[in-house]
Amino acid sequence: MKFDEKNIVKKESITVDFFVNNVKDRFKFTIFSDESGFNRKIFEQNLHRPGLALAGFVDLFSFSRVQIFGNTESKYLSQLTIAARRMTLERIFQFNIPCIILTDENKPFPEMIELANERHIALLGSPFSTTKLIYLVSDFLDDQFAPRISLHGSFVDIYGVGMLFVGKSGIGKSEVALDLVERGHRLVADDVIIVTKKGENILMGSGTDLVKHFMEVRGIGIIDVKSMFGVRAIRFQKRLEIIVELEIWDDKSYYTRTGLDEAYFNLLDIEIPYIKLPILPGKNITVISEVISLNYMLKHYGYDSAKVLQKRLEDRLSNLNLEDKRFVDYFEQDFE
Repeated sequence: MKFDEKNIVKKESITVDFFVNNVKDRFKFTIFSDESGFNRKIFEQNLHRPGLALAGFVDLFSFSRVQIFGNTESKYLSQLTIAARRMTLERIFQFNIPCIILTDENKPFPEMIELANERHIALLGSPFSTTKLIYLVSDFLDDQFAPRISLHGSFVDIYGVGMLFVGKSGIGKSEVALDLVERGHRLVADDVIIVTKKGENILMGSGTDLVKHFMEVRGIGIIDVKSMFGVRAIRFQKRLEIIVELEIWDDKSYYTRTGLDEAYFNLLDIEIPYIKLPILPGKNITVISEVISLNYMLKHYGYDSAKVLQKRLEDRLSNLNLEDKRFVDYFEQDFE
């Protein structure tokens, strides 16, 4: 399996306007300033609390980040005289700050609103605690700046395991996904899969806003899985845990027979279990896919069938002189 690294996309920035419009209701934002600063850009997911900068140390001020004013910052400013507070805020507002968010229902001082409008910096407020808001905003920005790649395949949730089917065009990926949906599993996306890196070792897969849960079945055309099978047959995103490549049986290709030699595929610097599955007449790929999912869960919970059988064979070979027990023990009176 190969993928084009040119398909890897990572946003360089988002506007404050995009940020506010997408999270305003979720984070219960109040907009204290005018919207003249909404065209400013946010360049990273990290946030900053400007405690030291307010105190006068700005040599290492991370001004390019979204600034969070919590109870500590607000309390410090409230103890200053109006003149000292304005001078302190001017020291902060001279930098190219994306925006400022006040937490815990703290209200901005009049001079803060004045400076925000004058320097075109968006001033926002939220009733959430500082800890909660930092978590929520960081999670949203992490999604926006996370590297992502588009892949061609079919992505299905099988017994809670996210399985991505890839292979040459026309090999039958959509048909396998459709059969799995009919058996009660859930389609995440078909054709174009957007894979996003979350954190250090998690990949999340989803479809595009345009295609969503529509599927192309050759010979039939476009079908809507949600309308046909109901809302229980779909989900909007799922963690990618297994990649299965479908290919026509090739005598020259290698296919594992024991499962002891596990293979992995590196996607966005994360190792994902990879299985190359040959297609032959009469081979039920749907049932095999279910077995792959169940076997993956067994391994996750500490039981590896291949290693268990290997251990039995090793134990038997190390005790060759023991009584041969290859005969079958029938149940009592169980005769034909």
